[in-house]
Amino acid sequence: MNRHLVLPAAIIFDMDGVLVDSNPFHLRKWVDLFQAHGIPFDEGELPNIVLGPPNDVTFRRYLAKDLTPEQLAELSEELEENFRREIGPHARAFPGVRRFIEESHTQGITMAVASAAIAKNVDFLISALGLRDYFRELLTGDDISHPKPDPEIYLKTADKLGVSPAACAVFEDSFVGIEAAKRAGMKCVAIASTFSEEDLRRKTHADLIVPSFEAVSLQTLRHVFNGAGPSPGKRVPN
Repeated sequence: MNRHLVLPAAIIFDMDGVLVDSNPFHLRKWVDLFQAHGIPFDEGELPNIVLGPPNDVTFRRYLAKDLTPEQLAELSEELEENFRREIGPHARAFPGVRRFIEESHTQGITMAVASAAIAKNVDFLISALGLRDYFRELLTGDDISHPKPDPEIYLKTADKLGVSPAACAVFEDSFVGIEAAKRAGMKCVAIASTFSEEDLRRKTHADLIVPSFEAVSLQTLRHVFNGAGPSPGKRVPN
């Protein structure tokens, strides 16, 4: 009976924390910038401050509230150059990612990336991972006016793919990303790479929560997409 369960028409992936373990390098880029500019900071508190908010929020918190657009652009370019330099030699897809993407590609499922990161970083990382040819679209923070948890990026991605939002499945790792996917009317699988399974279960409405892509297959997705699996946060057959 399981083979009669339909698959989504499209699968959309967030990038940081979903396809690649980039958060340590996002932290490192801020450390490099702060040290270069002599800005004091508490490294233990840094993850809670810089992972998630837009760069300009952090710049204004640590430097000055009245930074000009030109100053913000210059600092952002320096920051993201730090990131690409740090992660370049170490960019690796999470275990199970390539196998799942290749399996989905073989089944003819359209795939895309929808990331809040800037276009330069998305292009750089997806190419470094050797995954560019699998994705029909790459949408980035440069393509939207309203960041996650607003559903704009996911609705725009579905539109570019020519697919109904209800026919899409999303892979996310963050609270705001999961909320954006659900507000877009999409099914969402949460990967517990950035936050624990317990926190994701308590704080989100993800349709399924898994420890990694090694716990996911298209059979898993069939159950999630058809509502044939157990309640959110539980495991379904893979």
